[in-house]
Amino acid sequence: MSHSLHSEILESRRPDVPLRAGMVGFGMIFDETYRPFFEQAGQRGFYSPDVGVITCELAAVVSLTGRRAEAYRAQAPHHLATFTNETGEQGLQRLLQSSTGAALDAVCIATPDDRHFNAARLALIAGKHVLIEKPSVLSLSELDELHRLAQHHQRLVRVVYHKLFDPDHKRLRTLVVDGVLSHVNHGYCSLLEPKSVGMGQFATWNHGRNPGTYVACHYLKLIDFTFGGRLVSVSATGQRGLAGTIDGPTWDSTQLRVTYAYPDQRTASFDIHTSWVTPDNFPGYVEQEVQFRFDNGVWNGHSRKRGIELTVEGRTPHELKTTINTHYNGQAIEPWNERTQRGYGIEAIERFFREVAYIEYGSTGTRTSRLEEINLLAFSSLSADRPVVAAVQALEAILASSVNSCPDGVVRVDTPEGGLTLWLPGAAHPVVLYAPKVYQDE
Repeated sequence: MSHSLHSEILESRRPDVPLRAGMVGFGMIFDETYRPFFEQAGQRGFYSPDVGVITCELAAVVSLTGRRAEAYRAQAPHHLATFTNETGEQGLQRLLQSSTGAALDAVCIATPDDRHFNAARLALIAGKHVLIEKPSVLSLSELDELHRLAQHHQRLVRVVYHKLFDPDHKRLRTLVVDGVLSHVNHGYCSLLEPKSVGMGQFATWNHGRNPGTYVACHYLKLIDFTFGGRLVSVSATGQRGLAGTIDGPTWDSTQLRVTYAYPDQRTASFDIHTSWVTPDNFPGYVEQEVQFRFDNGVWNGHSRKRGIELTVEGRTPHELKTTINTHYNGQAIEPWNERTQRGYGIEAIERFFREVAYIEYGSTGTRTSRLEEINLLAFSSLSADRPVVAAVQALEAILASSVNSCPDGVVRVDTPEGGLTLWLPGAAHPVVLYAPKVYQDE
């Protein structure tokens, strides 16, 4: 599809026509957050003072087999059942070359993490706004390329760090910003997934992957965004033997440590433990815990212990869980008998489409100025994602070295040897993972 046809279709649109979205990946994340968003945003929409009522249409889906998409179509609300369903490795390319693809405003990417970059790259080249599940990409060079394409095509790219929308984490950051909690000293974070996820739902793609890249980035972003400072070093270890062989590249669990330096020359280290081989009879869907110690206080947070415990004979803790995180994704019948699904996982997606609507149809300034305004909101921008991607790339490199019988590596950030350098025991010189500076404001 030519660029001129793409422009003609978009320019003929009116603001009251729904935003049109394409979905790349149709697994667990779609069902938990994107599905309820599209079902509700397509039916009743949401309101923005600058634009009015915004509705959003799921216009196209791309996945490897298309089976889940067709199963969903069979029971989807009528307004969602008309989406185009593309399949296979070339499915996104075919979609973007079609008239349906030309009319898309945005592409949402919820594939396995090692497939994010190529999908985002293709979408940006086609002139689409892009929403990417965490981690955005696996290397700083990939992040640089997406940033370049987004600037060239004047499109918005956001990363779904929905933990920043968690009311508990928002409260934590508020106490830090307001000076109630002063200077973080150290922290501990844990996120444990059940075997049914790591060795079940993810079994088709988890070879060579690790749970740290998959979920530790949630806490990497929480730490970086909440406490500021500069990442200076990354170390990691992990365990193998359940999701894969004992000497293979597939990891059961990881323990990641990141150290940050602050303007007063003090440092703080944070340990992030992740696993996707927790027993399936664990009382919660996931185990999510944080502890941060400050000069004058301690913050403890636990997603499973917010006040709900459920027991149903013959159904808990397998089919239903004993402890439920309704903050993330809660289904409910409202007092007026409307069935809804709400939570911060859905709120993060809605925020992206609010931003897209504001950029394209806002009533103040120019489109360029509105895009610049949104990009300055650093909580989910590509430019603010550099420390997180640096830590992810470091983790991947350290684990890969361990597979090759070189454990205990440490990655250092912005040293004379390079922006991201891997130091292995006994080696006189580091492996340069990324030559330019990670922090490019100097």
